[in-house]
Amino acid sequence: MTATAAAPSLVQSVDWLAIAPPTLTAAVALAVLVADLFVPAARKQLLGWTSVAGLAVSLLLLVPLRAGDRSTFCLTADTQLRACSYTADQFTLVIQFLVLAGALVTALLSLADTRDRLPAGEYWFLLLSSAAGAALMPASRDLATLVVALEVASLPAFALVGLRRGDRMSSESALKFFLSSVTATAVTLLGVSFVYAATGTLHLTEIAQRLGDVPDQLQTLAQAGVALTLVGFAFKTAAVPFHFWVPDTYVGAPLPVAAYLSVVGKAVGFTGLILVTVVAFPSYADVWGPALAVLAALTMTVGNVAALRQVSTRAWSAVRLLAWSSVAQAGYLLVPIAAAAYSSDDQIGATVAYALMYAAVNLGAFAVVAVVARTRPEARIADFRGLYAASPAAALALGFFLLNLAGLPPGIIGLFAKVTVFSTAVDAGLGWLAVIMGVNVVIALYYYLRWTALLFRAPETAPGSAPEGEPRTLGAGVPAPITLAVALTAVAGVVLSGYPEFALRFAANSLF
Repeated sequence: MTATAAAPSLVQSVDWLAIAPPTLTAAVALAVLVADLFVPAARKQLLGWTSVAGLAVSLLLLVPLRAGDRSTFCLTADTQLRACSYTADQFTLVIQFLVLAGALVTALLSLADTRDRLPAGEYWFLLLSSAAGAALMPASRDLATLVVALEVASLPAFALVGLRRGDRMSSESALKFFLSSVTATAVTLLGVSFVYAATGTLHLTEIAQRLGDVPDQLQTLAQAGVALTLVGFAFKTAAVPFHFWVPDTYVGAPLPVAAYLSVVGKAVGFTGLILVTVVAFPSYADVWGPALAVLAALTMTVGNVAALRQVSTRAWSAVRLLAWSSVAQAGYLLVPIAAAAYSSDDQIGATVAYALMYAAVNLGAFAVVAVVARTRPEARIADFRGLYAASPAAALALGFFLLNLAGLPPGIIGLFAKVTVFSTAVDAGLGWLAVIMGVNVVIALYYYLRWTALLFRAPETAPGSAPEGEPRTLGAGVPAPITLAVALTAVAGVVLSGYPEFALRFAANSLF
């Protein structure tokens, strides 16, 4: 009787507050899907505003978790052992804020399209479902939850890309995205199964403890598992050479979806990569450190060179440039993760700080492109010539976003974020990677400044040089939600530039 009383309970307690942000997002997604059956077509916009409200409340639910000291679904009652499947620590909260805020801005950009171009019920369900999976990702502390979160975030994204019915380019882009992501998932699952077979556990912290004591006969299996898992997440981050799906997917997707993929989709991949490298595989740092350093160098170089070669008169060249730019930015985001293999886990904070800056300004750039695309549907870079004369607010906002991405004043946060990432490479002894990063920053300056200068040039008036009609001002003909999205991202960029310590403090403190 005494032994029975002392036996640990197999029923796990659930900390509902800790899991509230992704849970509420998923619940609103289901509510919107059911409500779509009963809401008349004339009132479908209610579904959109319900989704916006749900994302806003999910963001507010992060406030009571700000201490970052909650865990749930644990193997034991002692959460200090950290053998938990869900942990709401500082890293989790920062990434959840990025994901939910990015989804909220995407929702604002999408309200106009769901009124007349996209099926509202399906769109909002898919967007919220993907956001719920993305919000679950940083809290996942075992490989099973990590893979489930990855797929919940990814599977709805395939459908979002191809949701424009009858659009051949959209369908083709969705197919490319689907095939590449399914391949990445298969590779990841194979790697996870190998790691589980070698260690006998799925919890990340326990894997870290057991990988160093794997029997000799299982060493090859463990090494293959680590390598395959890293390759799978490299696909998700769009690291070279696993980047080929990015430009075509962004062009074929609705603009709000392209913006979502560039920020939230990228956050999902980098979150998974950080968790498996720093938390689960620290004993293999001598393997994944050099590999990620090489991937970072290749990714930033290929992305910047491809962006540099974009022809301004080509259809969708603005979206293509932002797509290749996002590939290059992924290279910068990889640098602190690689540096963590040579120094300490604190380097991961630089990736988080850079991701916050990138999320705000890249979403803002896509928002302004969405404004111009309402009158210039091909969204060519040449269509932005003279934007300041037609819409000063839009031109100033886009110029500010591009300067942040380039790392030039007045985009102070962009400059500081790049310097922070550069410092992690130097501190880790990766001088060669710091040099390559410096060269790529110079390359990127050219195409960012070229686009920025075009905004303030005199409008082209020669016949046949540009489509007729000027871009409208933000106050005339542009839906209020899109204006709000531009304003929110601009304010975020200005606040971060005025008080960069809001983001950069993460670069100086451990998030785990």
